[in-house]
Amino acid sequence: MKKVSSLTELGFADDVHRALFRPIQQAAPPSPTKRHTKISVIGAGNVGMAIAQTILTQDLTDELALVDAKPDKLRGEMLDLQHAAAFLPRTRILASPDYAVTVDSDLCIITAGARQIPGETRLNLLQRNLSLFKEIVPPLARYSPGALLLVVSNPVDVLTYIAWKLSGFPPNRVIGSGTNLDSSRFRFLLADHLEVNAQDVQAYMVGEHGDSSVALWSSISVGGVPILSQFTKDVAAIEQGVLERIRKAVVDSAYEVIRLKGYTSWAIGYSVASLARSLLRDQHRIHPVSLLAKGFYGIPDDREVFLSLPAQLGRSGILSVANIQLTDEEAGRLQRSAEALWDLQQKLDL
Repeated sequence: MKKVSSLTELGFADDVHRALFRPIQQAAPPSPTKRHTKISVIGAGNVGMAIAQTILTQDLTDELALVDAKPDKLRGEMLDLQHAAAFLPRTRILASPDYAVTVDSDLCIITAGARQIPGETRLNLLQRNLSLFKEIVPPLARYSPGALLLVVSNPVDVLTYIAWKLSGFPPNRVIGSGTNLDSSRFRFLLADHLEVNAQDVQAYMVGEHGDSSVALWSSISVGGVPILSQFTKDVAAIEQGVLERIRKAVVDSAYEVIRLKGYTSWAIGYSVASLARSLLRDQHRIHPVSLLAKGFYGIPDDREVFLSLPAQLGRSGILSVANIQLTDEEAGRLQRSAEALWDLQQKLDL
């Protein structure tokens, strides 16, 4: 049945959504809806437990399963959370090194990963993480064939690609946390400087998560006002160096947290919880997340790479990708990032 809304009756075109968003190819439908919601978190380290704690306090699930290779630490974390039952929404909390505990999950969040050894090449680190993911992803897919997979482990883009390949899931159901947190840091810096609420700032970091991320300056707005349109051409040219320094400050802010406290945890916990909410509650919100990017923004169809683009999220995972107008420079940087990821992936023993 053709959708009719109040705006349709007022003459607003029905096909505007198709102009704003591009659909995902080979997308699978959402798993059958049920009242009981289950989330599994793989990895009970600082990041995994920050995610678990935030999910609990925001009442996002009826059942939370924790998996880790260290049974004593895992049981300790489970008990610590269970002892807070009187202060939390009612949630059943389970924990086990056995992946059977994740059965029938709606969302599986992977935070486990090998840490880089000093002097180790990026390729060697990826190969070690590939071996680890071969132990994690297949049992998750076997116990929860209808689940969404959300990868948080770094390097997140390549590991999301690996999770997709190992799971056999359709691409819309395999997502990386990507630059969702980078974009939040970006919005915070802009809001702090402009003395506005960060929720009124629309700003995205896209591309590869990390040092080569791309700041979409051309599409930034505050309260609906495009920022760069406020500059004259002369000022805009001068500001390019300033804009790049701000982008680098966003990237470096994570390193500063690591330098000061040894790791990041709370911000990524809130970031992943926001993704879980948008996915499981079918909110159709737009987040910059790592997804199969071939065919978007000039990335060739034969380049099966995952990198972050602003995407609409819902119960079936990635619903569509926003058609943001990029400058030639932004599009070029995005395409170069995709090519670098593709070259790296070709060296993996998958």
